[in-house]
Amino acid sequence: MVRRYILILAALLTPWIVHPAAAESANLLIYCGITMVRPITEMARKFEQSEGIKITIAQGGSEDLFQSAKRSGLGDLYLPGEPSYYTKHLAEGLFGEPVTVGYNQLGLFVQKGNPRQIKADARELLRKDLAVVLGNAESGSVGLESKRLLDSLGIYARVVANAAFLSPDSRSINNAMRRGEADVALNWRATAFFPDNAAAIDLLDLDPKLAKPQALLLIQLKLSQNPALSKRFIDYVASEMGQAIFRKHGFFDARSRAGR
Repeated sequence: MVRRYILILAALLTPWIVHPAAAESANLLIYCGITMVRPITEMARKFEQSEGIKITIAQGGSEDLFQSAKRSGLGDLYLPGEPSYYTKHLAEGLFGEPVTVGYNQLGLFVQKGNPRQIKADARELLRKDLAVVLGNAESGSVGLESKRLLDSLGIYARVVANAAFLSPDSRSINNAMRRGEADVALNWRATAFFPDNAAAIDLLDLDPKLAKPQALLLIQLKLSQNPALSKRFIDYVASEMGQAIFRKHGFFDARSRAGR
């Protein structure tokens, strides 16, 4: 029986490369941004059972994952945390047509019960009495989208200067919040509904005119050795069954552009 591999990108400064033996042992290799790993893993396990195949999921920051696919020349599907990774890397020739499979948006995360009385306003990240954690714009989608949002308010550089530290992805931000290392963070809102986070974190929704819903694009890679199988998985994720799994994990489905 073919072994199941789930490869984890451990940190921004640790280069991640798909080992050829691991890729060959799976029928599909999916590069998935950290934020979407839970729903994609659930869908992958169900798809494996129905198709009689095995799926490898490589998870990490969206930029790091693209670079891993490019270096290794391996992979079937790519799901970054926000759509600018598609436009940024389109000219490099690795992408087929993207399919919108859901939406996410940023929100302010605070400690359970909001003990520091933080308002639902991104300018709260400038408060000197708060320990602030922000995503790194060079590694993952949450940092890139945070930069875009804060740039629109003209405060990005000031928030970075006020931050206790920058984190590579949404998971590390949530880990810092759960450990009590931060009072407030800007993060992908869906992750606030994950059970291990919901017990320790409250979500403050931001105005969707500022925190605009961002499309989740599932992209078939031209590297794929299994294009027909890849297309069937895309169709499954876009189906009502796949969309229900996204909603269960706190995401907006592909028909919920308004973000409410």
